[in-house]
Amino acid sequence: MNYGTGIRGAALALVTASAATLLMTGCQPGGNATGPAGSSAGRPAGGAGSSSTTPATATAQATATAPTTGATATAPTTGATATATAAAAAAGCGAGALEASMHQAAVRPQGTGTGAVIVEFTNVSGKPCVVRGRPTVAGAGQGSPQSSHPLQVTLTGSVSAVRLAPGGRAWSKLTFVQVQGEGDGYCVSGTRPVTYPTLVVGIPGSGSHQVALEDGVLAECDDRVTVTAVSPAKPS
Repeated sequence: MNYGTGIRGAALALVTASAATLLMTGCQPGGNATGPAGSSAGRPAGGAGSSSTTPATATAQATATAPTTGATATAPTTGATATATAAAAAAGCGAGALEASMHQAAVRPQGTGTGAVIVEFTNVSGKPCVVRGRPTVAGAGQGSPQSSHPLQVTLTGSVSAVRLAPGGRAWSKLTFVQVQGEGDGYCVSGTRPVTYPTLVVGIPGSGSHQVALEDGVLAECDDRVTVTAVSPAKPS
């Protein structure tokens, strides 16, 4: 027997066995021979159970499923439009639908005459109606409309349709050329003051209404009067 050859063969067998053992160790789970640093082989770096959806993908999905905004919804009708529509739908207030009264205004020109009055119109018809137009004014001589004297009217404010619900009211302010002085007084223009027991105030389409002051008669100068358009806001 050749002992040299036997010893070399045994040594070669031992080296081969050791190499095989190292290769098997590198293939075991938890080994460092496979996979990126800090991760296990065969498992995603994000860890077990983690979602693979990226933030950009999630944003796109949210945008795609977002509900339609209300930008295309029909805009609600404004209060001004609704009021105008309601006024247009109601019939005009006839002469019998309105009841008129008159009282002295809180704000009036300096002097000893009446100066200014507020005429109030109340809807007594039991249903909505509309007043609109430029009021006319006449002084009723001896309190009789048949012998009335028209006054020169200067209108202020814009004329618009005023819708009156049943029992609703609207107003107009009449400001006269004021009488000055004591007693019967005098007019700055040199004319004589005129006294009227009642006035006749007319509204186109709504008739003429005779009104009287509760506390005296109306005295004015020059047969001129400034009148505000009929309004749902009470003047002072």
